[in-house]
Amino acid sequence: MDGKLNIDAALVSRLVAAQFPRWKHLAIRPVEFGGWDNRTFHLGDEMTVRLPSAATYCLQVEKEHRWLPRLAPLLPLPIPVPLAMGVPADGYSWHWSVYGWIEGETAKWERIADLSQFAADLATFLIALKRIDPTGGPSPGQHNFFRGGPLTVYDGEARQAIAALGRRIDADAASAVWEAALAATWQGSPVWFHGDVSWGNLLVKKGRLSAVIDFGTSGVGDPSCDLAIAWTLFEGENREVFRSAVAVDDTTWARGRGWALWKALITVAGHTHNQAEVEKSRRVIDEILADHGDSA
Repeated sequence: MDGKLNIDAALVSRLVAAQFPRWKHLAIRPVEFGGWDNRTFHLGDEMTVRLPSAATYCLQVEKEHRWLPRLAPLLPLPIPVPLAMGVPADGYSWHWSVYGWIEGETAKWERIADLSQFAADLATFLIALKRIDPTGGPSPGQHNFFRGGPLTVYDGEARQAIAALGRRIDADAASAVWEAALAATWQGSPVWFHGDVSWGNLLVKKGRLSAVIDFGTSGVGDPSCDLAIAWTLFEGENREVFRSAVAVDDTTWARGRGWALWKALITVAGHTHNQAEVEKSRRVIDEILADHGDSA
């Protein structure tokens, strides 16, 4: 359930049939990993339907329809390209999208043949994204939960989480990482960023990075938020490969640590009831603190 609305295949079938009758004969079924911010369904074999799960995500629909077709030709890997935009109807309150289906599986460790190669390929994609002309692009705001803006927007949450976790983490070390991230202020010109570079938004085919999906938190601003993957997926040698290939300075890397730490802290401090996610976030915190210690 999403609020009082059950976003299921029956609802999607009704919306598609009413608004895009040319596709009403196509089978509709949930995708294996549908994400949290949106609910995603197969529409036949070559399309997907994507519906925001709450009002806080509905601003992302029109943004993606405007910008993704412009970004796609300039990137080295496939990204979603919208085919049609649906309107509120049948008790569903927001705009929604039809996209072309992109083959691939989400980037779980066991599906990646070579993490160092994967890290280098991802860095190449992020560099290409940053090089696209940002003129007129969406600045950080409510539409992307202020990704690309200053970390200070989450200062209160991070400090509260550190205090709440008490002795369950090294609070002094976590505070030091957070303070270093806040002090590493961004001085650059705005560039394009993805905003949520995570295993669920990276696709793999034959062990290699094959596509990048879900640009709902994208925008133009500080790209350091895209570095969080360095601690959530990579470690050791492959993290160093990523850092070298993405070619960012120490202050940007410090802010990237801050983005990764904030998310891990609020997860462990109780912002989710998913114990598996809590355990993953504990590992991420350990990786961040160790990495910061090594660079001190």
